[in-house]
Amino acid sequence: MTRYFFAALVGASLMVSQVHPDAVGARAIHGRLVRYEALPPDVCVWPAAVQWAEQAAGRQGRRAQALPLDDQTKIFQGPPARKIQDRYPAFAAVSVDPARDEVIVTDENMFQVFAFNRLDDTPASGITTPKRVIAGENTLIEFESGVHVDPATGDIFAPNNDTVDTLVVFKHGSNGDSAPVRALKTPHGTFGIAVDDRRNEMFLTTQHDATVVVFKKDANGDEAPLRLLQGDDTGLGDPHGIAIDPKKDVFYVANYGSHALRRSDREIRTGVPGSGKGRDKANWPYGREYAVPGSGVHDGPSISIHAITAKGNDKPLHVIKGSKTQLNWPTGLAFDPDRRELFVANDMGPSILVFDADAVGNAAPKRVLKGTRTGLAHPTSVSLDAKNGELWVANFGGHSATAYKIDASGDTPPLRTIRSAPASAPSLMIGNPGALTYDSKREEILVPN
Repeated sequence: MTRYFFAALVGASLMVSQVHPDAVGARAIHGRLVRYEALPPDVCVWPAAVQWAEQAAGRQGRRAQALPLDDQTKIFQGPPARKIQDRYPAFAAVSVDPARDEVIVTDENMFQVFAFNRLDDTPASGITTPKRVIAGENTLIEFESGVHVDPATGDIFAPNNDTVDTLVVFKHGSNGDSAPVRALKTPHGTFGIAVDDRRNEMFLTTQHDATVVVFKKDANGDEAPLRLLQGDDTGLGDPHGIAIDPKKDVFYVANYGSHALRRSDREIRTGVPGSGKGRDKANWPYGREYAVPGSGVHDGPSISIHAITAKGNDKPLHVIKGSKTQLNWPTGLAFDPDRRELFVANDMGPSILVFDADAVGNAAPKRVLKGTRTGLAHPTSVSLDAKNGELWVANFGGHSATAYKIDASGDTPPLRTIRSAPASAPSLMIGNPGALTYDSKREEILVPN
């Protein structure tokens, strides 16, 4: 789910020059399509997304006016002919809070965080009404790819994957356009989150730079990470989900498999989006500006297992990888210390894979939840409720969060379903598209996300 800047944002008619702020200087913008249209008054939009889009468009517009435009540049006036847009929330991450009988989900499409009753169950034609909705400019919520609920306080931790590079923390009960109680600046591309309360540490994965960064659990503002795991020997490749085994002092990372060499001694490449504005901090990832051209590889999906104190270029203790694993975009992870099982939200399965905690190599899962009756649709996050013996899944491709018995397998229907759209509504799964092209032979618009 690579997400870098955007070509289309919910409710906004916006096409601007995509020049990274660090790349802009006294040089011309060549061959760009530049257009910005105000929103019509009758369009239903969401404040955080729209206001961010307007501000970004204003910045880009001023930047374009200040720079010379060559004869290849064309400016088109007028509104778009049509828009491709999902008007419903798309659930990216889920965390169940059994102490308060709540389910917390993030919405990457409309930039919101929802709190639902744990026992909510919606018919196929209906939409679930949330208890609370956190959304608005003050929240700093945009592409929240992960979520963690503190079991003691109910506070919500939500990392941003792209635009604002900030992990936000909300007190339990927060509602509306509430400011977070903490806002931690994080590396660009942060995705998954896991918390080790015994050590008061917070583990975050970063996609593009293939790292795990560890902060203090209560870190805030510009605090630096405590340690960094990054390097060619780590086994990390486009990491997403992360989970901790507190009994064996290890953590698991779900890897898509893509990575490239980073060289700290090479000259920094200009005009390349990096790992965020933290280059001067200790334990900050080496970003794409340090990448060695031509070194990119795709090793295939895997689950890497690391010592809880791993740092630097430490090798993983074990790796789960191979055709028998059925891994295909493993995105979200959850660990059950009592059952000694690892749960994987397998996005392109679409399935939930369950592995023995001690699985190594080309190991088959203990059981698989998959089939037309399951309601699984590109699952991207999984959460366990040991108190009630339930498994929760966020379905990014289905406008839903679904609950199952914790030992469910096969083509088992969910116990309950929370819906953000009628079951018949198509899910576009547009997640911060950064470019587009047109296939004239097939008459298709191709949009990388």
